[in-house]
Amino acid sequence: MSAPDLPIALLDSGVGGLTVLHEFLVSLPSENYLYLGDSAYFPYGTKSQAELRGRVAGNLGYLIERGAKLLVLACNSAATAALEPARELAEAAGIGLVAVIEPEAEIAATISASGRIGVLATPATVRGGGYRRALNAQGRGLTVTEVAAPDLAPIIEQGFPFSDDVVETVRGYVAPLRDAAIDTLILGCTHYPLVAPMLQRMLGRDVRLVTAGHAIAAAAQRRLEADGTLIGDGPEGTYSFICSGDPDRFRELGTRFLQLPLGAVEQVATIPT
Repeated sequence: MSAPDLPIALLDSGVGGLTVLHEFLVSLPSENYLYLGDSAYFPYGTKSQAELRGRVAGNLGYLIERGAKLLVLACNSAATAALEPARELAEAAGIGLVAVIEPEAEIAATISASGRIGVLATPATVRGGGYRRALNAQGRGLTVTEVAAPDLAPIIEQGFPFSDDVVETVRGYVAPLRDAAIDTLILGCTHYPLVAPMLQRMLGRDVRLVTAGHAIAAAAQRRLEADGTLIGDGPEGTYSFICSGDPDRFRELGTRFLQLPLGAVEQVATIPT
């Protein structure tokens, strides 16, 4: 393959990053994609930063060996724990890397009228402080309310339909955000867009929800343009999937997240760390 024809490679802890891939497929339809869901190690959001750094390094190294023109950290917990070493790994391989968090923070700071921004995320993401640092870097004197939601990603990963118990769990996470009178909420986990309608109902229609997909796809497009490897107008590209867990389970749940057929899913039993 020539450099432009190489895939954009996305890494996530499971199927949540498929909400990001969906935006890529819409925004950059002529590109080719390779998606790795580390589902055997899900959830990333409850792991330590040291564990995540090793896991992310192993997974990205594997994707580099497979061949990629751009790496995408589509997992907020991974981006919080391992962004700098991931960038160093990509730079050593001579390819670019984009990640969630910074693009979302830029959008949230731009659209918030009151400056009161909420972040709903996994414990690892909140503990790592990536969103708070990115929002503070915007220079607006923002008031940031972070809520750790340890159960939410696993609940979503388990599938649908959602029960009344799930609604009450989500309502408990939303309460401090409502109390803080936020006008913008960053969904700090790629699983969370699947419950966006529920969150919007609880928060009210005036609260703006910021998700990773559009922001990171735009950042990826800018990077590919700068590198001269962006595929312009043309036929639809390809997409393929690798997971470290059960491929049948990944395909079943992933179809709901991507809203497109996944086809065959390759299983990789061991990814070096």
